[in-house]
Amino acid sequence: MAYKETAPENISRVSVDPAEMESFARMAENWWDVNGPFKPLHIMNGARIDFIKETLCEHFGRDADAERPLEGLRILDIGCGGGLLCEPMTRLGAKVTGVDALETNLKTAGTHAAQMGLDIDYRHGTIEQLVQSKEAPFDAVLNMEVIEHVANPPDFMRDCGAMVKEGGLMFCSTINRTFKAFAFAILGAEYVLRWLPKGTHQYEKFVKPVQIQRWLIDAGLTPEPSIGMSLNPLTNVWKFGADLSINYVTVAARN
Repeated sequence: MAYKETAPENISRVSVDPAEMESFARMAENWWDVNGPFKPLHIMNGARIDFIKETLCEHFGRDADAERPLEGLRILDIGCGGGLLCEPMTRLGAKVTGVDALETNLKTAGTHAAQMGLDIDYRHGTIEQLVQSKEAPFDAVLNMEVIEHVANPPDFMRDCGAMVKEGGLMFCSTINRTFKAFAFAILGAEYVLRWLPKGTHQYEKFVKPVQIQRWLIDAGLTPEPSIGMSLNPLTNVWKFGADLSINYVTVAARN
């Protein structure tokens, strides 16, 4: 497991929102606690992993039933947190780089990866730093549940897009800016069910699918139609479908 800075510290970190960093810093040591503040991500993770694996296998002509179907693919996880996606992607055979602006997240991620015997390239920094470091583009970029926490979404998406190689994909999942999303993702998850600490999300930062589509196109990518993600609260099972009113994911390719 490698851990390093992506670039010199004097590079501007324009996508980083200090208030968001402070909020996540308070929760950093709890990333792998399935009943802690990241419980919603643990519940979502199985669906996310299957969707990413199936989409990559279809796109790159891989056998999704193989033991390590993503063997040889380079994957970048932006805002990787404690490594909830980095670890399963590594087990599926990918060479994974995880980048996060919060060093405490990476200490948790690196410690857990070492305990699991996984080789993951964790880096402390931002997407802007990675772009300016002239890092080679990746087969896939994971931009999952991140954009609703950044300070400058259009520029953030442009920089993420720059790290997608020709023929590669970017996955972007987030929360729609609707009353239903406010009711479920903020009032329900933070105040009623208390799945998340109060203040984890700000409604004004939620992103409509039309915005994601526009930003992806401006980043030089070709997006597919967005796909909805919905949670059955009785079974705690996520499914993909046409309902974009709360959570959704968009896949885009660099042709």
